[in-house]
This record gives sequence, structure tokens and C-alpha cells, in this order.
Amino acid sequence: MGQTLSISLQNLRSLPSRLGPSLVAIIGVAGVVLVLVAVLSMANGFRETLGGSALEDNVIVLRSGSTSELDSGFGGDQSRLITQSEELALSSRELFVMVDIAKAGTSNMSNVPFRGVEAQAPELRKDFQIVEGRMFEPGRKQLIAGIGAAGQFEGLETGNTLEFGTERWEVVGLFSASGGAAESELWTDAPVLQGAYRRGNGFSIVYGQLKDTERFAAFRDSLTNDPRLSVQVERETEYLAEQSAFLSGFISIIGYSIAILMALGALFGALNTMYSAVSDRSREIATLRALGFAPRSILVSVMLEAFVLALIGGIIGGVLAYLLFNGLTVSTLNFTSFTQVVFAFAVTPDLLVQGIILALVIGLIGGFAPAIRAARMPIVTALRE
Repeated sequence: MGQTLSISLQNLRSLPSRLGPSLVAIIGVAGVVLVLVAVLSMANGFRETLGGSALEDNVIVLRSGSTSELDSGFGGDQSRLITQSEELALSSRELFVMVDIAKAGTSNMSNVPFRGVEAQAPELRKDFQIVEGRMFEPGRKQLIAGIGAAGQFEGLETGNTLEFGTERWEVVGLFSASGGAAESELWTDAPVLQGAYRRGNGFSIVYGQLKDTERFAAFRDSLTNDPRLSVQVERETEYLAEQSAFLSGFISIIGYSIAILMALGALFGALNTMYSAVSDRSREIATLRALGFAPRSILVSVMLEAFVLALIGGIIGGVLAYLLFNGLTVSTLNFTSFTQVVFAFAVTPDLLVQGIILALVIGLIGGFAPAIRAARMPIVTALRE
């Protein structure tokens, strides 16, 4: 143990004399960790936005066979039957459409969700509050915008007037909802939206809140067994998790794939650095062997040096990912609803730990072969070099 510690300290003290190769290894590892954590924080942020604000006692009722609000729909009589359930404490029949709005600072048009809601809708969203202006007035072409949408798309400032098709809508307020998907939406009075889009008395979904969350199965069965209805019932938590699964999974696959490819490059950098270190110090290593230092101590010391370089690179990459990406707000297309979702990158401790683990794996693999070479180096040959 004493021999290993002594050699390891000597190796680390000599790092400044090998600064160039050491920096190559550190920068390579830092780049890998930066990319991995950044891409995974995007998937994490998207998943948290869709599912993080969901409430366990909230339920969503869609037409049977629907995959999202976009392809769901009820007539007024059917939706009324749903809201009359004795299991519900609150309910809101809602109409979901899309409108084209330019992204902020560009002329690129994006699909933004426009939702017609009933009076109890705000109570069904976690921590809903008007943060600027006021609530829309029922019966009038007024809307409120989520703060996420207002920050990403043009013309959603309070007091502005927007034109969708032949209709003009006044923006009367901005709202927040615990960072959830609702903050990517525009809201207005459901009957007004029905009239503007010629939907009669049709709705897309029914949002509800159970009196008792343990009664979900009873509520679901009462609707699905009713011959007057053709519906599917899901908890809000499950529905939003399904909505985020495809894109967050796809982003994660891309992130891991890019990180693996970059890790191979960083691995070659680490191998080159450690082989160079062993080659430059071959006489010193042979002298230590001649003085009685065990090959195992030399192997461990070289491995430890590779670990230290990888750890430094991993920490730098993680810190840069946090500083550059955590909280960065962007919008992307939700492939399930085909509308834009505004979300923030979320660099969490578990992502940083993943990055550090990957860095140490690179250090382990990158240091192993050079360490074996150092431990097995013939003493006489090395002393002659």
C-alpha cells in the first residue's frame, strides 16, 4: 500500500511536465460528459414538463381508440354524461385545436395548442395562477397564454391581438401551471372556440378530478360499461407519461449513441496519453522495479493516474453542462399531439453521476493496457533506453 501511494503521488506530481497529453485526455473526456449530460437533460426536461405537474387524482377521458386529444372527440351529450359521474369532484370539458404562430425572432411557423376550457379547468392544473393581466371573459374572443408559449412565440404579450383564420383574439393575460405542459398552451372559453372552429357542441376530452383517488377503477368501469359511451379512461399521470415516452426515449437513444461514439475518441486519447506517460518514464519505472517496488504497485499507480485525469475531465464536463444547459428553455414538436411543447433542460444529480461514471469507465479502459505494459516492462531493457 505504501509503495502504491508513493508511486502514485510521484506520478501526479509529474503531470505538469506532461501537460499537453494530459490536457488532450481531460478535454476528450470532458467533451463526452458534456454531450451526454446535455442531451439527456433535454429528454429529462421534456419528460418532467409533461409528467411533472400531473396530479394522481386527475383523470382524462378520451374517445375509445384515441392516442391523444388531437384524434379524440365527443358530442355534447356524451361529454355531459361523463361530467355527471358521482365519482368526480371537478370536471372540465375541453376542445383542443392547433394554431400557427411564428417562433420568437423568426418567421418559422409552429403548431401551438389552443384549448377551449370550462370554468373549473384552472382548478384541475397544479398551481395554476394568472401571473399577468386577467382571466378571459366567457363568451368573448379573448385568450390567456401560458408563460412558456409567451416566451417562445411571437405576439403573445398581454394586450396584443392575434388573427387565426378569419377570427381575431385578444391576449388578456399570462398564466403559469407548475412548469407543466399547460404553460405551452393558449386557453379560451370552450363555447367561443367551438363557434370559431365550427365544432358545434363537440369536445376533445373531459378532464376530471376524483373525489377519492382510490375510486379510479370504479369510475373507469362505470364509463366503459355504459352502452351510451365509447371511451377510454386514464389517470393524468399515466396519460402524460405515455405522451412523453416516445420523444424522451428517442432523445435518450440519440444521446447515448453520440456519447458512445465520442467516448471511443476520448478512449484513444486516454490510451495515447497513458502510453506516452509510460514511455517517457520507462527508465524511472525500471529503476523503481530494480529497487524492489512490486509490479502490482506500478500497475495500480498508472491506473490511478488515468482515473484522476478522467475524473477531472468528467467534473469539468458536468459543470459545463450544468452552467450551459440547466434551465435552458426551448420548444420542440410533441410527435403524439403534433404541437409544440415548451420545456427547460433539466441537469439533475443522477445525470451528473452518469457522466462521472462514464468518465471513470473511459479512464479504466484507457489506463489498463498502459498499466499492464508498465508493470511487465523488462528492467534491463528499460534501463538501457
